[in-house]
Amino acid sequence: MNVKQLLTAGLDEAGRGCLAGPVVASAVIWPEGLQLKGLTDSKKLNANKRASFRKKLEEILPKGSWAIGVSSSGEIDKINILEATFLAMHRAIAKLKPQPNLLLIDGNRFRPYLNITYRCEIKGDARFQAISAASIFAKTYRDQIMLEAHLENPQYEWNANKGYPSRKHKIAMMRYGLSKIHRTSFKWRNPEIK
Repeated sequence: MNVKQLLTAGLDEAGRGCLAGPVVASAVIWPEGLQLKGLTDSKKLNANKRASFRKKLEEILPKGSWAIGVSSSGEIDKINILEATFLAMHRAIAKLKPQPNLLLIDGNRFRPYLNITYRCEIKGDARFQAISAASIFAKTYRDQIMLEAHLENPQYEWNANKGYPSRKHKIAMMRYGLSKIHRTSFKWRNPEIK
């Protein structure tokens, strides 16, 4: 009897709440039985620990078992952030080899992809290491994009805020206007209005 192996992939994104830059998703097929001590939601780890886990994950995960998908700020403005997040997730899944047969999605919503069974898991990035790993890949990849963007546009201090709506970032937007990677469809509050 030929029993199909269960391949579970965790999915997470980074950058949904940003005012600038892409939304980045990652999909990771997690080896059955693997446990990495300390691996959790990337938001609970500092940059050094995230980088350390990323390096470790790249060393132990088989080639093709993790992937990144990106939706640009232009795509976000065109189709909205939720749809752009789904698009980035679908792009990541499409790159996995082999394709998984179960997806664990961090959060409460997902648009089905190629009839692959999926389960949404609120706070899944802290409960499932497959999602934690996806969280690490998505966050570190997006942070690198924003650090490179900072070199072209240092006035927005993306090296510190990574495009999130910090007070300094919003003041810079008022002073210098929007860059080519700002999301023009996003509404943001004037930081000087209390």
